[in-house]
Amino acid sequence: MFVSGLNVSTLAQRAVRSHRALALAAAVGLGALFVAPSYAQGTKIGFVSTERILRDSKPAKAAQAKIEAEFKKRDQELQRLSDNLRAEAQKLDKDAPVLSEADRVKRQRKLQDMDSDLQRKRREFQEDFNRRRNEEFSAIVEKADAAIKKIAEQQNYDLIIQDAVTVSPRVDITDQVIGALGG
Repeated sequence: MFVSGLNVSTLAQRAVRSHRALALAAAVGLGALFVAPSYAQGTKIGFVSTERILRDSKPAKAAQAKIEAEFKKRDQELQRLSDNLRAEAQKLDKDAPVLSEADRVKRQRKLQDMDSDLQRKRREFQEDFNRRRNEEFSAIVEKADAAIKKIAEQQNYDLIIQDAVTVSPRVDITDQVIGALGG
């Protein structure tokens, strides 16, 4: 008997082969489940959250305060320029009906120049701020890495992972690292 160009015995043979392959895969998988824990039983694993270290440690908080103090004056200047631009735009909107075409175009160009200057200064500010923050935080990361290595050696960790998707609290040693960095 034929079904779509294949006879029933061919279909039966394929089904048996696919069941054998499935059974073999299941056996290999079960074997791995029994073998893997025997290897993992002696493995001590830890986890460290770099994000928490860069947010909660004393050196990170000090660096953030230092950077904010460094950039405070420039931030205030940007705010002043933004306020001036907004005030000039409102003044133009208010005066537009009584202005001559030439004066209106002249003030619009002035506003465009002010806006371009403000956007350029904001970009420069952001680039400088990010560069400075990266400098400060890279030094903290180096110190954290040294603390992690020291903890790993002292407490006999085989593997310490940074930044995982999900982690059990029992393997999280972030607080120890923050403590080693001075709190």
